Amino acid sequence: MINDLMTALGAEFVQLSLTPILIGVLAAIACALPGNFLLLRRQALIGDAISHVVLPGIVAAFLVTGTISAIPMMLGAGAAAIVAVVMIEVVKRLGRVEPGAAMGLVFTTLFAAGVLLLEMTDTSSVHIDVQHALLGNLESLIWFDAEGWSSLLDPQALATLPPQLPRLAIVLVGIALFIGLFWKELKISTFDAAFAGAIGIRTGILGFALVVCTAIAAVAAFDAVGSIIVIAMFVCPPASARLMTNQLGRQVAWSVLFATISAILGYVFAGYGPGWFGSPYAVSAAGMIATISGIIMLLTCLFGPQRKRTGQQAEA
Repeated sequence: MINDLMTALGAEFVQLSLTPILIGVLAAIACALPGNFLLLRRQALIGDAISHVVLPGIVAAFLVTGTISAIPMMLGAGAAAIVAVVMIEVVKRLGRVEPGAAMGLVFTTLFAAGVLLLEMTDTSSVHIDVQHALLGNLESLIWFDAEGWSSLLDPQALATLPPQLPRLAIVLVGIALFIGLFWKELKISTFDAAFAGAIGIRTGILGFALVVCTAIAAVAAFDAVGSIIVIAMFVCPPASARLMTNQLGRQVAWSVLFATISAILGYVFAGYGPGWFGSPYAVSAAGMIATISGIIMLLTCLFGPQRKRTGQQAEA
């Protein structure tokens, strides 16, 4: 009887919770990896900007194609992200303002345009709304054909996985390869851009490539987890990792660990936490994941080994 109960619980977990947790973990890590370099370059708000500006791109893609399939949505969001990056550079250079001000101007304008499009067009019937854009749809990414752990070895069952899972896995592998292949160049240009330029590293192109990776991660994660997690994962795990170590390699490793913990605990607490306090309701997984990442950051601010050296440059 106990074996039957454990089998039933395992089947339920694989079908209902395994894929959302994996998708949350993949999205968190994909955002945290480039977030480390954005943080050290003092460009952490770029992730926030891109997370906002994909909204008008998604709405525009639906209005043009009339469908919410993955490819048009990804293309629309990607185009919006690239437009935002170009606009930030234009505003920064022509307006002669600091990068933070340029990013704030561009992403608030484009996000407001996206919300306006949502309100002025009939997109509610296809579940494109402000709540979906902010909180995502993580809880509904269920693996319906899973019958237990054995489904992980069943090709037919694996073919019915939510498409967000393989999509995010591919994006994560691509980002990891980019960082691994250009690790030395990214490290040098992050800590000393003048020296990097002097030894022949094309810092402008490398910086743009990093922003493109950021945009790809944000766009891939946006549909599944919404902008709340995307914004939090670009900043909180890298910032928490920065307070744990003064070495770049270890910082990246810590950020991956914190992103993973945030995704797993956030999903578990969102689904089961309210029940522990007698509530019959669950809360948003996206909001809880962001909350856990914020709690981790608070703890590292209070107890992290490097909390008293945040004003100093990290070591290569």
